[in-house]
Amino acid sequence: MTTSGETCSLSDRTCVPCSGGVPALTRDEANTHIAELSSDWQLDADAMMLSRHFKFKGFAKATYLANLCAWLADQQGHHPDVSFGWGYVDVKLTTHEIGGLSENDFIWAAKLDQLTA
Repeated sequence: MTTSGETCSLSDRTCVPCSGGVPALTRDEANTHIAELSSDWQLDADAMMLSRHFKFKGFAKATYLANLCAWLADQQGHHPDVSFGWGYVDVKLTTHEIGGLSENDFIWAAKLDQLTA
């Protein structure tokens, strides 16, 4: 919380290690968090995974984004599934330890949004 009582935006926060023992976010909680992200992010049907598809013209830009995702994952200690090839990058987030989405997934996505804006 900030001193004025407002909550910090997701991109201002840092992922915290998750060792399980906490429940996955509910669909309502996930919907609240996804509202802070780019509209390109999607929840799967069960609200267990957050994903985004990026399109590019060529291979180099896709590679650069995949490397940016790797850097961000290392920096935050939170690791998405990233696949890429000529003209695309797919990013999928879930917290495996809890079998669904955690706040960390949305923090990580918000940070990627900020870096790619």
